[in-house]
Amino acid sequence: MENNNNQVTGELKSGNKKQVRLFYCMDCEELARKVAAHSQLITLQSINWRSFDDGFPNLFINNAHDIRGQHVAFLASLSSPAVIFEQLSVIYNLPRLFVASFTLVLPFFPTGSFERMEEEGDVATAFTMARILSNIPISRGGPTSVVIYDIHALQERFYFGDHVLPLFETGIPLLKQRLHQLSDADKIVVAFPDDGAWKRFHKLLDHFPTVICTKVREGDKRIVRLKEGNPTGCHVVIVDDLVQSGGTLIECQKVLFARGAAKVSAYVTHGVFPKRSWERFTQKNNRSEKGFAYFWITDSCPQTVKAVENTAPFEVLSLAGSIADALQI
Repeated sequence: MENNNNQVTGELKSGNKKQVRLFYCMDCEELARKVAAHSQLITLQSINWRSFDDGFPNLFINNAHDIRGQHVAFLASLSSPAVIFEQLSVIYNLPRLFVASFTLVLPFFPTGSFERMEEEGDVATAFTMARILSNIPISRGGPTSVVIYDIHALQERFYFGDHVLPLFETGIPLLKQRLHQLSDADKIVVAFPDDGAWKRFHKLLDHFPTVICTKVREGDKRIVRLKEGNPTGCHVVIVDDLVQSGGTLIECQKVLFARGAAKVSAYVTHGVFPKRSWERFTQKNNRSEKGFAYFWITDSCPQTVKAVENTAPFEVLSLAGSIADALQI
């Protein structure tokens, strides 16, 4: 044991690395184990997620004394209002246990698409969630670091207050790595379903030819059209940050095939898919249409990952390695 401790101490001095104690919510257990597998300096910790008879949380952080003076992180999934309170209770408590530093990893910022106020009375819940996270108590090491992947609207990074340090990461490197592995990697064209997706990602994918689609209003309908670029004969990959029902992706796919695309695939960092809307991508379309060759998502939404596991055309690109790296920042 002493030799192991000396070895770790040497690693910390030479590589400027830190040991991290990683807690996680129940939905994120599989992802947490993958994160820990990427580094010997990450140790998993456990929480007893219990409830009282009235349904309110009865929580216990195991080995709380042992994390004093340690670098601590929590991997969260605020996938529904039902689990937000119990996780916030833990998130607010961990920095107060005399830890050296605290990092919150929230792969998917769940209220990110609800930031607009178009008329008086609209509630911008993205701003509300950012304010809640901005009030996480300061640890002995200073403000909490909040790691978020591909936040929906770029302006949301300014919603967070000065008491936390938001770190915005992206899943795009995982996509680029996967595209280079394809047999037709030299025929890849990246398509953006709208100008918003182009603004978010085009600089990260500027070495690929690009196609940009746009939505135009015709009467009561919003129609997807090709704005610029040529998909003819290419494997076109539609890239966006998240998917809900998937309607825009399907309409974009139809336009690309009509313009001569050989294959169409899709990548989204966050596969939200409420009400099992992912199922529309697994069923064969009618004879006049083709399906998606690949549909890549990350494991930022654990419940979706469990639902689509081993189901074509879905492939899951894990954020585990990226999260492990972020915990060393």
